[in-house]
Amino acid sequence: MTSLKSILAKVFAKYIFNKVQKWANKPLETQEQVFHNLIKRAKNTAFGIDHDFKDIKTHDDFVKRVPIRDYEAIKPYVERVVSGEENVLWKGKPEYFAKTSGTTSGVKYIPITKVAIEAQVNASRNAILLYIHETGKSAFVDGKMIFLQGSPVLNKKNGINIGRLSGIAAHYVPNYLQKNRMPSWDTNCIEDWDTKVNAIVEETVNENMTVIAGIPSWVQMYFEKLQQKTGKKIGEIYKNFNLFIFGGVNYEPYRAKFENLIGRKVDSIELYPASEGFFAFQDKQNEKGMLLQLHSGIFYEFVSVEDFFNENPKRITIKDVKVGVNYVLVISTNAGLWGYNIGDTVQFTSTKPYRVVVSGRIKHFISAFGEHVIGKEVEEAMQEATLNTDIRVSEFTVAPQITPAEGLPYHEWFIEFENEPENLSVLAEKIDMALQNQNSYYFDLIKGKVLQPLKITKVKKNGFQNYMKSIGKLGGQNKVPRLSNDRKIVEVFSHLGLIK
Repeated sequence: MTSLKSILAKVFAKYIFNKVQKWANKPLETQEQVFHNLIKRAKNTAFGIDHDFKDIKTHDDFVKRVPIRDYEAIKPYVERVVSGEENVLWKGKPEYFAKTSGTTSGVKYIPITKVAIEAQVNASRNAILLYIHETGKSAFVDGKMIFLQGSPVLNKKNGINIGRLSGIAAHYVPNYLQKNRMPSWDTNCIEDWDTKVNAIVEETVNENMTVIAGIPSWVQMYFEKLQQKTGKKIGEIYKNFNLFIFGGVNYEPYRAKFENLIGRKVDSIELYPASEGFFAFQDKQNEKGMLLQLHSGIFYEFVSVEDFFNENPKRITIKDVKVGVNYVLVISTNAGLWGYNIGDTVQFTSTKPYRVVVSGRIKHFISAFGEHVIGKEVEEAMQEATLNTDIRVSEFTVAPQITPAEGLPYHEWFIEFENEPENLSVLAEKIDMALQNQNSYYFDLIKGKVLQPLKITKVKKNGFQNYMKSIGKLGGQNKVPRLSNDRKIVEVFSHLGLIK
């Protein structure tokens, strides 16, 4: 028998679908309106005054006055906000700071205003409602839903709440979902991840779970613990589980593993949220890419990756983007980020409507498990671990090992030594600790037993030179990527017999 809640969900889904279609079918007008609203609202802020917002009428005006900035460049303004100053980047003070792991900047504080968090919550909701509208499936609203996320406990600084984005979002669960939502508030507040997942397993194992959401690496850990406890496939434990919602990392490397753990295929919805804004969500089950959120208080600019490091890279709006081109994503938001480079690269899969896939980072990185490790961090970890030793490293690169023959996944460091250490495991431990100290996401993954500490694999003498020669990039300005988010480089190493 169909429940009233399930029927109402379909009605609401149709209403939201129609609202989304209105702006999706008028993309240029929608973004133009967002742009002018942002400029108007912020023209009397410190940033707006410094950058002559009162004289900005067009995108060209904006480009002339507001350069592309990363966090390090906008940090002086953010620090003023953190210290309690009002009307700096946006009117008044932000409602929250999302605390994230920094790269060159240490801890980053990303401002989130009330309208910005509401846009985030609405986008998450709309992703589910558009799925209901497309598929007609709504029975899952009567079951339990779990969102594996950070602790909702917030700290306060100068009257502003500080926490992880997922923890902040936990405070905005709609009333009609409160009874369905799991885990309990107390369990969600557990800081130690291993303890938390064990508690979630105990709370949920006998429930009618219909929707499960989270970063794939965390959800995989939850599934494995459920399987250890029951000896059953996830699909047997949760017979009505048919929708997996994910974001943060590429799901494809996990898909086969997930389907084996579940015992069958389930529908999935991909989201593209970040502390800086909720940029896109999958709106169609059989279309590649996610619908770009053009009506969420975010104005988008794009710079071709090939052009990005030039002195004056060309900044374009959605009007001029092309399908299949790698673009650096630049945003201006109703949380007071202006011409802000979040570091992601995207490709458009469609321009009617505008859909994107995340293609990577503008710099090399590893984030196979959501850790966001960058080149600077691995280089400094290696430097710190070999300081005041006789160890000399000719070259190295790092790759994720997602599916080891046994045990947990890990980062694999491929190192060519000029002078080898007496004890490889001691060096590995030192590097791992140095990396954990720099990157809080990596630290959480190790502590939460999602990853095991890194492993070192030795590369033969001149191995890296032979690799670069094999791909036609020996010498000149060509460099071996310090790290990558896949194992393509090390597959070549193996094929060429370059590993000891």
